[in-house]
Amino acid sequence: MTTQIAINDIGSAEDFLAAIEGTIRNFSDGDLVIGTVVQIDREEVLLDVGYKTEGVIPSRELSIRHDADPNDIVKVGDKVEALVLQKEDKEGRLILSKKRAQYERAWGEIEGKKERDEVVVGTVIEVVKGGLIVDIGLRGFLPASLVEMRRVRDLTPYIGKQVEARIIELDKNRNNVVLSRRAFLEQTQSQSRTEFLNQLQKGQVRSGVISSIVNFGAFVDLGGVDGLVHVSELSWKHIDHPAEVVEVGDEVTVEVLEVDFERERVSLSLKATQEDPWQAFARTHTIHQVVPGVVTKLVPFGAFIRVHEGIEGLVHISELAERHVEIPEQVVAVDDELF
Repeated sequence: MTTQIAINDIGSAEDFLAAIEGTIRNFSDGDLVIGTVVQIDREEVLLDVGYKTEGVIPSRELSIRHDADPNDIVKVGDKVEALVLQKEDKEGRLILSKKRAQYERAWGEIEGKKERDEVVVGTVIEVVKGGLIVDIGLRGFLPASLVEMRRVRDLTPYIGKQVEARIIELDKNRNNVVLSRRAFLEQTQSQSRTEFLNQLQKGQVRSGVISSIVNFGAFVDLGGVDGLVHVSELSWKHIDHPAEVVEVGDEVTVEVLEVDFERERVSLSLKATQEDPWQAFARTHTIHQVVPGVVTKLVPFGAFIRVHEGIEGLVHISELAERHVEIPEQVVAVDDELF
């Protein structure tokens, strides 16, 4: 028995082809299209966009990241936006670009952020000559001199890290986006510094760490602001250089002497948090008490004697000996121990 196939009433073959054509979307070069990923391999990704053939995204057109694995970027079933690069290549294929679609949308967003002076956030994807490439929807260049407050020699540890930056140069014609993380850090630190300064008050006692030492004093990191302890405020005893008292990295307790909001400077004292050795000496010693000492300095009118840590007294030349003395050197010398 032969099965009969019924012919429906769609019309002629021409009508049938016209009906099919009516269901196929039409595209032009430069159009943005949305489709579904139907196949992924190393060289390309196939996208169903409702065209007579699947659209092809070459692997190099998937991402702004060089040598990226297509499987790391898209999955089968993903909805993807792409830009039509070529309606039909020599093989009749629809050639698309995901990264160009992303690029076009990103430019609009980046231009808006630049106009509004907003911060951009992206992931560092490459180290190149002179700096880093940051994925902000397109390839942003972050010069090495603008990565931190101070120039960084080894940029490799930044790969994969998310960074915040300001846009300092934008030129679509030259495909040029230059970023500055330092500008972001400076603004952030300035805001934090102002807030921190507003919390400081004269007389407060704060903990900190010695961050640097200079001839005229030592800088203390208070956890947001560096304050200066002048050499005269480091110790109750006379010192010639701050390094005699502190080292970089030392944890110290200091008292706030002054906060200059206009110049954003903080003056600190280390010795103010320590007992005045003169007061301690006065409590434990009396007039006419005999104490040992060490000669620290000779002057024409006498000799300075250290009788306790931080305590020095003057023996006038007339008190150095019972006989007449022309110069202190006739009786004592520096470092002599006296009893």
